[in-house]
Formats: sequence, C-alpha cells, structure tokens
Amino acid sequence: MSILQETSSGIDMFVLLTALFGGLAIFLLGMDRMTDALRVVAGDRLRSILHRLTSNPFMGMLTGAGVTAVIQSSSVTTVLVVGFITSELMTVTQSVGVIIGANVGTTVTAQIISFNVTRYALLLVAIGFGVSFFAKRDDRRAQGAVLMGLGLVFFGMGVMGDAMRPLRTHEPFIDAMAAMANPLIGIAVAALFTALVQSSSATTGLVIVLAIQGLISLEAGIALVFGANIGTSVTALLAAIGKPRDALRAGVVHTLFNVVGVVVWLPFIGVLARLVENLGGDVARQVANAHTTFNVINALLFIGFTRQLADLAMRLVPSRPEAEETAIRAKYLDRELLRTPSLALDRARLELLRMADRVRTMLADILPALLDGPRAALADVEELDDEVDTLHGHIITYLGQISKRSLGERDTDELIGLMEATNNLEAIGDIIETNLVSLGYGRIEGAISVSVDTREVLTELHGAVSEAYDLAMLAVTQRNQEAARQVSAMKKQVNSLQRSAAAHQATRLVADAPQRVEAYRFEIDVIANLHRIFYFSRRTARAAVAVEEQARS
Repeated sequence: MSILQETSSGIDMFVLLTALFGGLAIFLLGMDRMTDALRVVAGDRLRSILHRLTSNPFMGMLTGAGVTAVIQSSSVTTVLVVGFITSELMTVTQSVGVIIGANVGTTVTAQIISFNVTRYALLLVAIGFGVSFFAKRDDRRAQGAVLMGLGLVFFGMGVMGDAMRPLRTHEPFIDAMAAMANPLIGIAVAALFTALVQSSSATTGLVIVLAIQGLISLEAGIALVFGANIGTSVTALLAAIGKPRDALRAGVVHTLFNVVGVVVWLPFIGVLARLVENLGGDVARQVANAHTTFNVINALLFIGFTRQLADLAMRLVPSRPEAEETAIRAKYLDRELLRTPSLALDRARLELLRMADRVRTMLADILPALLDGPRAALADVEELDDEVDTLHGHIITYLGQISKRSLGERDTDELIGLMEATNNLEAIGDIIETNLVSLGYGRIEGAISVSVDTREVLTELHGAVSEAYDLAMLAVTQRNQEAARQVSAMKKQVNSLQRSAAAHQATRLVADAPQRVEAYRFEIDVIANLHRIFYFSRRTARAAVAVEEQARS
C-alpha cells in the first residue's frame, strides 16, 4: 500500500513532501556511503592509475572515466587534475581529456539505479550490514558498506516512487510536468535543482523515478538529464572561484564541455530519444542510456579538440601576476580529497616534499653562514624556518583530518609514517634555526675563527649528513626502500666521521691559537648538532621502510 493517502480535499502535501525529501535524503545517504566505501576499496588502484596518466588524450579520457566511475564525483577528479597541473606532472591541454572522461564516468550511477530493483533494496542493506559487522578485514568491511549503500540508494528510490504515485492523477502536477515538454524549461529546472542538492546523481535518480511512475515523457527526461549536466559543471565552476588559476581553468573546461554539448544536442533530443528506444528497455533504462549515450558521443566528438578547449580556457582565464604573499600557504592540501584517503595521503606527501625542500635549503646554507657568514646570512636561514613551521602546521592538520576517515590498514600505516616524517623534518629545522644559527651569532660576537683544517673536517661531516638527509627524503616522498636502506647503512660512516672530528678538536684544544677553548666549544657543538640531524634523517628512513614492509606483509 502506498505511504500516501488522498484526503477528501486532495493529496496531503505535508506527507507527500516528507516522503519525497526523506526518500531523497536516504538516496543521497546511500550514495555517500557507497562512494566512500568504493574509495577505500579502490584507493590504491586509483593511485596507481593516476600515476600512469599519459599525454595521450584518449587514454586520459579513459582514465578520467574510470576514476570518476569509482569516486562518483567529477569535481574531485577535477581537483586531482589541478594538483597534477600544479605539480607540473600534466599540462592544461593534457588535463582536458581526463575532464572529458570524468563526465562519462558519472553516467555509471544512472545505469546502476535504472535497474530499479527496489524489491531487493532492504536485502542488500541487510547483507551489506552483515558483511561490515562480522568482517575482520578492512577491505571486506568496505565491500559490505558498498552493498549497504547501494541498498539504501534503491530504498530511497522506492520511497520517492511511492511518494509520487498519487501525483499521476493530480492535475496541478500533471500540468507542471507538461511544461517539461519544453526542453529549455526542463534544462533550467534540472540545472537549478542540481546546483541546490550538489549532486547530478540525485537529479538523475529523481528523473528515473519520475519516468518509472509515468509522470514524464522520455524527451522530457532527456532534457532534465541535460540540465543536470549543466548544473554539476556550474557548481564545480563556482567552487573553483578564488582558487589558483589552473583550478578555474579546469572548471571552465568542464563547463564548456557540458554547456556546448547540451547546445549541440538540443535540436536533436527527438533523435536521441528514438535511438535509445531502439536499444530497448523500459523508460528508466532508456533515460539512463540517453544519459550515457549523450556523454560518450560528446566525449568522442570533443576529444579531438583538447588543445582548442585548453587554449580557450587559457584565454578566458588569463594568468595574472601573483602578489607577493607575506605568509606561505599549503599548495597541495585540498579538502575535496579527504573523502578518498589514499589520494589525500598522496597530496600530503607532495606538501611534505615542499617542506623538505625548504629544510634542505636551510641545511645547505647553514654551514657557510655558520663558519664565516655575516648576520644577514644567518637571518635568512632563520626566516626559512618560519616557512617550515607553517607548512608543518598545515600538513599535521591535514593528516589529522584524514585520520578521522575510514582508513584501511595500509593507509593507516602510511599516515603514521607521514606524520613521523613531518615531525622529524620540523625537528631538523629547529636544530638548524635554534642551535646552529645561535652558534653562528655566538661565533660573530666572540670573534671566533675556524681553521682551514677544521673547516675541512666539518665540511666532510656536513656532506655525509646532507647525503643521508637527501636519501631519507627520497625514501619518504617516493617510497624508495633502497634509499632508506642506504641511510641506515651510513650510520657507521657518520659515526666514524664524528669520532674523527672530535679527535681533531682534541688536538686543536692544545694548539697554540687564540681563543682555543671558545673555538673548541663552538666546533664540538656544531659536530653534535650535525649528528642530531643525521639521527632524525635515519629515523625518518627507518619509518619509511617499516611502512613499505607492512604494506607488503
């Protein structure tokens, strides 16, 4: 029996709207649960696919379609693309193919929900819950969550369908649906609704429910699907405002593809309707097929014009001189990716590399500034540590946000490794800024002179420590296990250099030279602090090895 009853005065609109929007909420909840779980299940595969992105536009399109089919968010795919452009791993022209493919990937949802298996919705919920509740492994629990989310999607559609059934004989609603026969009205309504609910999948699901209930024609359903495509692209474009220019350009490409595609197809809605009718299936299946056909044909048409689309986006969003910023900002950390932990961890790794570069500059600059540089050189090193501290705060905060998500065992180990590496980098920066810079100021105030022999000893030790640091960062940022092992193997070499340096200082202590005690203290402190930097580098490398070994076990 329907959950709605007609009263003597007509339909109870409160009950109808409650059921309709309640069903929509269940549908969106199911989509949210299902896609979150899919991202956990496919996270590592997504990462490997994205790392193999090619400059071939057609392969880029297939990649964009595949990734978006899993994460069910073309806006998140666009965020990933912007990150690759910013990292100089991809040009704007190369990104166009991925963005075009993202639109094809979003049609998978419509294909799934068009099966209309609401009869089995609660069975899927029950099975999914059982798998999630009893499973021991993280991937099995995530697979159960996928089933449960899919069941909630179908259940929400069933609730919306029940809510709309009485409307089939309700004259005002029939008249409103008749207005949808005008494609422009249908496109405008769907675009507005999609912008409000922030989900083209929700709009498409609602269109399919209307089609199942016989409330709209196939042509009207196609117009509404067109509007959903425009609505989701405009939403992504608005979200890019205020972000880097490349983010805005990616949003422009996305919008151009959808808007121009709709304009091209607008006169041929009838042709598209006849085409999908010939493919067979009920009206719900025909709407889903029209959605897929529209996006696939558009993708094939536009893929040959990726350079022209990129050039147009560059002209519409020209580069502008960046104003100098007083404070450094995080470049790669994007909240949009937090729902896909494995990809968010990759972005944290990129930001860690920025932090590591600044610490490396501090490490390279400190020795000449320390031994005979002026105050200005020491102050420059000091200022770099402010940037290191700022990035440290951004990365730790971002990793903390990732930790609140559902993480698999591998992602958890990786997060812990990145957290330790970030803290170790900050510790190295503090050693340089607090200890070594202070020693430099003390050397200037005390007019301490470092001998040529001592300079050679310290330079050799500093070179070995710098090499260990570089290898440790290679191990963390590129998951290079061999580099991590090389750092561990350097322990004997660095300890030997430290002992040789200390022995040299002992001979310097009894030398006939001015301020020999002050010079001895200065040089011994420099040696000790360089050894501490090696300690934190080695600790970082060991953590990187542990993460990789956990991943393989």
